Amino acid sequence: MPNPNRGSCGYQSNEFEEEYDRPSKSELKRQMTALQKLGQELVEQPRDRVKRVPMPEDVRDAILECQQISSHEGRRRQMQYVGKKMRTLDEEEVALIQKTIDSWKGASKSETAAMHALERRRDKLLTDDNTLTELLAEHPELDVQQLRTLIRNARKEQAENKPPKAYREIFQILKQLQKTDSKGAAADGEDLEDQEDEEDEQY
Repeated sequence: MPNPNRGSCGYQSNEFEEEYDRPSKSELKRQMTALQKLGQELVEQPRDRVKRVPMPEDVRDAILECQQISSHEGRRRQMQYVGKKMRTLDEEEVALIQKTIDSWKGASKSETAAMHALERRRDKLLTDDNTLTELLAEHPELDVQQLRTLIRNARKEQAENKPPKAYREIFQILKQLQKTDSKGAAADGEDLEDQEDEEDEQY
């Protein structure tokens, strides 16, 4: 038999369910902090990068404006506004922004590792003559005389604490060689794929 007093004490049973479904205060605070941090990361990025991030126009405008503010207090207030705009994004928009930032970090790590490898090779060129021999064997098109002069000048710069002009030029040469090698590797990969496709067609 139905209880005639059910629900008569001032609340409906589904009120508990609605309350239970809502995020807790601590969870809301975590979400707000995460969005604020995401906004901060975007503000610290180059403007050209920010312009390419998929996000609503008003959110992007708030971030770009924050980048232009130099005063500490003005920037702090604008940063709060950026956080407020970030909280208007839905989950999909936030996920897309996070994915974009993560892809930058991955690219940055590989770029940094490549740069450090070039720096190590440059230092070896200054300390070990065999490194130059190896480099010329890999790249016979290089101007031997130019490299020898740059290495000699770079050693002199270090010994006399002069501006590292030759030192930087060596790095640029190595960087250019790395780009050429990367393009060649990519082309070889495409040729290999074409060859595999042709073999597949034969079978």
